[in-house]
Amino acid sequence: MASDAGTAGELLVARDIGKRFGGIAALSDVSFSIRRGEIYGLIGPNGAGKTSLFNVLTGIYTKDSGTFVFDGAPLDDLKPDEVAERGIARTFQNIRLFANLSALENVMVGRHVRTHATVIGAIFRGRRTRDEERAIRRRSIELLDYVGVRRRANDLAKHLAYGDQRRLEIARALATDPRLLALDEPAAGMNATETAGLRSLLESIRRDGTTILLIEHDMKLVMSVCDRVLVLDYGKKLAEGPAAEVQKDERVIAAYLGGDVSLNLKGT
Repeated sequence: MASDAGTAGELLVARDIGKRFGGIAALSDVSFSIRRGEIYGLIGPNGAGKTSLFNVLTGIYTKDSGTFVFDGAPLDDLKPDEVAERGIARTFQNIRLFANLSALENVMVGRHVRTHATVIGAIFRGRRTRDEERAIRRRSIELLDYVGVRRRANDLAKHLAYGDQRRLEIARALATDPRLLALDEPAAGMNATETAGLRSLLESIRRDGTTILLIEHDMKLVMSVCDRVLVLDYGKKLAEGPAAEVQKDERVIAAYLGGDVSLNLKGT
């Protein structure tokens, strides 16, 4: 199993993932793979199971069946912090920043998953601990600059504009040095200018070596930035393939027209 993922150039392989909530099947036998270095889209009507899939992948929910293989090794039954340590970071559909911490402090919190300081070191603040804290601060400032909000580094997160808060969440996720960055509707609430900036940021992240898994309702963004797309409907895999092909699939069009016509699947 592990060697298959590695030799095929696949970073993440999902096989027959299932999740139920009582009598409702949120996910049913969902299988897919994400190649290293691509932007992989996850779309579907409201209630299709997209966020449930993110939650089982990142350890928030425990899946009922199936398996994940990440970078050639099983990724099953891990807690969220253990998933982050393995190299998967995520953002949330609803922004989850520390509202009363500065933008810089929010990113530094994310960076601490890669630190080595012990409790004793934190108490006595030896040279190694101080050096590490300076490195965390330096890297966090670099990431704020990378996502375009360095000018707001010392402002409380709750005082940032909505688009800047979205970018700050991405910076905090990147602070964990992920190999896979999972973004849950990062363009939600953004205007056209902010969305164009987000597209450029996603392309930069991919170009700099991080694979992206993207849930997004903005179909123009999805179809312009994603290499391949997985479509879920009622928790089941409906279609998968290159973005240009998926948007022409009659089953996909029917699923969207039966759900939320405002998605404008062909509005590219």
